[in-house]
Order: sequence, then structure tokens, then C-alpha cells
Amino acid sequence: MDFLNDFTSLVRKAVDDFNMISEGDHIAVGVSGGKDSLVLLRSLAHLQGYYPKHFELSAITIEVGFPNMDFEPVAKLCSSLNVPYTRVKTDIREIIFDVRKESNPCSLCSKMRRGSLNDTIREQGISKLALGHHKDDVIETFLMSLLFEGRINCFRPLTFLDRSGVTQIRPMIYADEPRIERLAERLELPVVQNTCPEDKESKRREIKELIASLETSYPDIKNKIFGAIKRMPLPGWEDAGSSRRGSGN
Repeated sequence: MDFLNDFTSLVRKAVDDFNMISEGDHIAVGVSGGKDSLVLLRSLAHLQGYYPKHFELSAITIEVGFPNMDFEPVAKLCSSLNVPYTRVKTDIREIIFDVRKESNPCSLCSKMRRGSLNDTIREQGISKLALGHHKDDVIETFLMSLLFEGRINCFRPLTFLDRSGVTQIRPMIYADEPRIERLAERLELPVVQNTCPEDKESKRREIKELIASLETSYPDIKNKIFGAIKRMPLPGWEDAGSSRRGSGN
């Protein structure tokens, strides 16, 4: 399991750089069923076994209502890891596609899922939420903000939400997407295929394609953008701006 140890060491570095975990924390992992959230769950469960600060772990899935998405294998994985698992059925799909007929549904869907997730963890007395955003998400979000909004902005590794009282952490910000994909395959994680009709049509997909085209001429463009975010640093990235050599690159 050296490959899991190596990956979890990357997660631990992000956790330590941004002080994401405190002694006695109860952390909920938002599990969509995709590779990112499942790898995050698996690596945090592994980290839990040896991290010097004791923390509890739970998993929560917000079921949006798309057909043919079976979360029973995810439930079995959580059971094998001794991680409590909660599934919340919602009518988000119906509201967005049938009632409101949203022309750009991704933003509203994300907000509604996050709201349901925050409500659920508060009901369970949990105040810290781990999200599966990774290094590629950081870069894509930065470019989306720049190109679509005319702003230099990105989500933070650690964010406290005043309204909900929830602290969001993103322990995989130093891991790139191909590495996560390889780990999901090697661990044979039960990835649930997303059946949302908009899954391949989002603005984020456009940015992914743009980056891929730029990489043909500038192979290190992602590392340079990620490095610029840390060196600037963007708000909330101050700790990484002076972090130990080579993190995330």
C-alpha cells in the first residue's frame, strides 16, 4: 500500500500547511460518489490511523435525484472503513430541471447541494466539512474567475462560513487529477457514474479543454499557475506562500 501512503503524505502536507485539522475534530466528508470524494475519504481514513491529532470521520452523500446512481457500494466501503455514512435524498434535480427549467443549472445545483450538506452536518453536531477539490480544481477555478468574471480569485484551502458555522477544508489541493484517478483505480474504489445531463457541458469543462490545448505548447502551465496562486498569494493562501519547498509542484 505504498501508493496510498505516498498519496496520504501529500494530503497530510496540505492539512499541516493550512492547519486544517485540530485535536478532537469531527470531520464530515462530502461524498458525491465520484473519484475525488472517494479518494479523499479513503486517504483521510488512512491518515486517521496515525495522525498525531485525534479526529473522527463521517461520510455524507446528498442524493440529487438523477436516475441509475447506486450508492450501495459506497455504503459498503464506508462500513469496511468503520466510517458512519449518511445518505440524504433530495428533490434538487426535479426543482432545477422540471420546475425551474434552469438554462445554466450547475451553479444552483451546487448551492442547493452545499446547503443540504451544511444542514445535515449541523444536525449531526459536526462543524468541519472536507471537500474533494484538488490541484486541477484550483487552477480551473482561478481561470474561470479570470476569464468569465474578470476577477483574480479562487476558493481557499480552509474557509469558515459565518452563516452556517461550518469550516470547509480541502485536503487534496496538492494532488493533481491524474494521480487521483490512478489511486482510485488501484484501490478499486466504487465510483458512481454521474448521470446528470449537464455533466460534460459545464463552463469548467470548457476550461479543462482550454488548459489541455495550452499544455501542448506549454507543458508546465498548470504548475506555473498553481505556483503563482501560492506566491501572490491569493487571500487564504498565505501559509502556502512561504511553505516548505516544492509543495504542489
